[in-house]
Amino acid sequence: MTVKISQTAEIQKFFEQAAGYGNDDGNPRLKQIVLRVLQDTARLIEDLEITDDEFWTAIDYLNRLGASSEAGLLVPGLGIEHFLDLLNEAKDAEIGKTGGTPRTIEGPLYVAGAPIAQGEVRMDDGSEDGVATVMFLEGQVLDLDGKPIVGATVDLWHANTKGNYSYFDKSQSEYNLRRRIVTDAEGRYRARSIVPSGYGCNPQGPTQECLNQLGRHGQRPAHVHFFISAPGYRHLTTQINLSGDKYLWDDFAYATRDGLVGEVKFGEGAARGIDGRIAELEFSFQLQKAVAAEDEQRSNRPRALQVQGA
Repeated sequence: MTVKISQTAEIQKFFEQAAGYGNDDGNPRLKQIVLRVLQDTARLIEDLEITDDEFWTAIDYLNRLGASSEAGLLVPGLGIEHFLDLLNEAKDAEIGKTGGTPRTIEGPLYVAGAPIAQGEVRMDDGSEDGVATVMFLEGQVLDLDGKPIVGATVDLWHANTKGNYSYFDKSQSEYNLRRRIVTDAEGRYRARSIVPSGYGCNPQGPTQECLNQLGRHGQRPAHVHFFISAPGYRHLTTQINLSGDKYLWDDFAYATRDGLVGEVKFGEGAARGIDGRIAELEFSFQLQKAVAAEDEQRSNRPRALQVQGA
């Protein structure tokens, strides 16, 4: 027999009290959110007849998820980060903010404060010379009319050949494969790097544990992350997913989108003074004009900050 009490006046009053509605202290916005979480959780428990064992198993899972610092991985894995992009695009379309390079998820592996260079830079530290394929990545930052944006900042980061990111992978040097490039007089950026590998969730981690229960894999295609910013233009968070990857259109984080596939061209490196095979990738970005000052800023999402010399 299904018993439902969550919508009674007594329970609603109880939840309001638990959410702090009975006092004038605290944060009103948080109270509103917590009340909704309590109400929706109660309805979920009733509607799906969640057992005590199921409930406390979920609480244990959340404890383990937080202890492993994988909440930022599970969120894209369950499609919530992609949903936020789709929701923001729908809001933009409602007020006529359209055009330009599509946004896509940031992911949990950005580190602030990467070295900055003018126009051109080498991103890798040479530790994978002879193992990695050298990659030359370049393009322009343009406005919606196709005109170059001089002085834009291209903040980019990607994994090494093992699918690992510096800072989180302590075997790598500081800011390896992380750089900021200020575009030149043609709005162009150029980077010498290495072809990254895709990666998978930790097989023993709580994110993959959840995905296993959903019958899903936890693999990502090879990709390069970008923040693109310039005075007077809307900040863009996006990434290029590399052509030819097995998981290009089967990304567990749902980051691959039309318009964000980078066509990698492989060839011999003699013309660039490189022995052996190289990869070349050209990708340009178009930015929307900023309507308000906050348009130029990325979100205030908590992010890692490398301490120099640490």
